[in-house]
Amino acid sequence: MSRIAKNPVAVPAGVEVKITASKLNIKGPKGTLEHEIHPNIKIKQEGNLLMFERTNESALARAVSGTTRALVNNMVHGVAKGFEKKLSIIGVGYRAAVQGKKLNLTLGYSHPIAYDIPTGITVECPDQTNILVRGADKQLVGQVAADIRNYRSPEPYKGKGVRYVDEVIVKKEAKKK
Repeated sequence: MSRIAKNPVAVPAGVEVKITASKLNIKGPKGTLEHEIHPNIKIKQEGNLLMFERTNESALARAVSGTTRALVNNMVHGVAKGFEKKLSIIGVGYRAAVQGKKLNLTLGYSHPIAYDIPTGITVECPDQTNILVRGADKQLVGQVAADIRNYRSPEPYKGKGVRYVDEVIVKKEAKKK
C-alpha cells in the first residue's frame, strides 16, 4: 500500500464526516466540501480517524489511494482552519480594491480589470498593494491566486507585477552600452 495512504487522517473536534457509497462530505466551521470516492478505494471512520483501503492491488488503485488520502487531509484541514494565499502588487499606480463580489485591479493597462470572486472564496485588500485570498478548498484558493497573478506576472527587469508574498524574482541585468 502507498506509504501516504497508510497514515490515517485525524478529524478534529467540530468537523463532521459523512461517508456514503460514492461520496464523502466534510463539514466544519469554515465550510462544507464534497469528494467523489474512487471505486477502488474504501474509506472507513474509526472514532476520529479516517482509514483508507484499496479494493484491489492494481497500479491504479495504489496510485489513487495516496492521492485520495492527501485530498481528504486537505479537505479536513480546509474546513477546520482554512487556506490562504497572500499576493503583493509592485509597480507605480498598480492597486487593488474589493467591491462586493468583484476584485478591481489597476495594473498599468488602458482599462481596469474586474475579477469575479468565486463562491467559497473571500478576497480582502488590507491596503492597495496587498491581496489576501482565503477559503476552505485548497485547489480553489490556489487557482484564484494564480488567476489574479496571471493578469500581470512579475517581469524580470524591474520586478513589477503581481507576485506571491514569499516569491523571489530573479532580476536580469539591464542591457549594457
